[in-house]
Amino acid sequence: MDTNNPIGSVADCYACALMIERESVARYREFAAHLEDHGNRGEAELFRRLARTEAERAQALAQEVAAGELPRLRPETWSWLDDAPPEAVSHELIFHLMTPHDALKIAIGAQRRAREFFEIVARDTSDPRIRTLALDMSRDEDEQIRAMETALAHAPRPFRFVEEDFLPGLMH
Repeated sequence: MDTNNPIGSVADCYACALMIERESVARYREFAAHLEDHGNRGEAELFRRLARTEAERAQALAQEVAAGELPRLRPETWSWLDDAPPEAVSHELIFHLMTPHDALKIAIGAQRRAREFFEIVARDTSDPRIRTLALDMSRDEDEQIRAMETALAHAPRPFRFVEEDFLPGLMH
């Protein structure tokens, strides 16, 4: 997320908030489908619930600005998994290697970046309407982070093969 661009208007803040929420919905749905396909039904259901919550928040934001014109933003600026427009190879590789633990860590990292973004916006603006919106968004991100951290604490850690663990004394 690019936190260097100042938010100059309420419309800018809403546009960023909508972009963040829509990216979350897309990723959570994608994570849910991947986890379901790999037999991780509990984690898949968690991501489906998170996707529904984010979709409801995005819809509420969209309704608040329905009559207003929002600036156009580049979606790749808000992408969780790629620094540029999505490329199938890198995206597929991430999903091929991803465990439930990894999905939760990716999601928590993205939510923390979103929270930090809104905290910076709230701190740096002189417009009380922007500050209020940014602080509300930051609190919403905090709720999601807490839910995912609880799930992460109960998710099995991914297995990582380390030769030294299986062949002590032979690896010198």
